[in-house]
Amino acid sequence: MRVTGGSLAGRTLKVPKGPLDIRPAMDRMRESVFAVLGDLSGMSFLDLFAGSGVLGLEAASRGASRVVCVEKDRAKFPVLLENAALGGSVVECHCVPAERFILRARERFDIVFLDPPFPYAWKRDLLDSAGKAGLAKDGGLVLMHFPEEDPLPDQLGPLARVDERRYGRSVVRFWRMSDTGRSVVGPE
Repeated sequence: MRVTGGSLAGRTLKVPKGPLDIRPAMDRMRESVFAVLGDLSGMSFLDLFAGSGVLGLEAASRGASRVVCVEKDRAKFPVLLENAALGGSVVECHCVPAERFILRARERFDIVFLDPPFPYAWKRDLLDSAGKAGLAKDGGLVLMHFPEEDPLPDQLGPLARVDERRYGRSVVRFWRMSDTGRSVVGPE
């Protein structure tokens, strides 16, 4: 697995050993999503369900000034730390369940990427919690990578869908955070 763009483009990352729930985000999907996001200079990025940390490193590689990676699996965490070192002091890692991180978070991010395992049954609850907790800044984005057969709403509390990309049976949906809870049209 490699970083697809930015200052770390082409750098190879380790993949944690484990059961089949390791599902590194496809190169093509990452390239496309980060092309939509554009230059991340000065932005903060939260990678929940980080696994290898590839999404966080893609963000750091494209200029994010602060990247937080969250992975609950202690057996996989050392590989995340090793990979995150490529991003230097910009990347911070936490070994905690994503749900607990959301409940305790006091920081707000420009971009939040939720990439739970496809069999994860609580995607809507996770998205709802992220919105209610104000995990993204007002006007910030919350993205989720999920299988097409899992229905997720276009509007959920302060989150309003602004974009969606499909990659085979994978979907990455973009929601914009609005403190007023009103619908926001289109990505900026």
